[in-house]
Amino acid sequence: MDFVMKQALGGATKDMGKMLGGEEEKDPDAQKKEEERQEALRQQEEERKAKHARMEAEREKVRQQIRDKYGLKKKEEKEAEEKAALEQPCEGSLTRPKKAIPAGCGDEDEEEDESILDTVLKYLPGPLQDMFKK
Repeated sequence: MDFVMKQALGGATKDMGKMLGGEEEKDPDAQKKEEERQEALRQQEEERKAKHARMEAEREKVRQQIRDKYGLKKKEEKEAEEKAALEQPCEGSLTRPKKAIPAGCGDEDEEEDESILDTVLKYLPGPLQDMFKK
């Protein structure tokens, strides 16, 4: 009778026992197999990372050859040069910080306004000059 039941249910008899509350069959090598599988995954991941590192090194080598051929600079080098240029104060630069303006060279705002007004008045026609001077 067992034979007939096994044939009728196929391989589901193992699962039937679990569903009816029976204990699961424990594979004695399950822990060992799981460890081997985890080790294989780690090894594959290491190989993949090493492969990608080699490929990136080759790409960087080609990039450097192109930079050398055409006289280009790396982004990091350009950024470093720009930072250094910003940090280094330039004499007579129009973009220097306000702290660097010598004392007495910007304190006279009223005189500047008058001189600008006089300059503008010079270019106006005569009747308009008289109107603004009053």
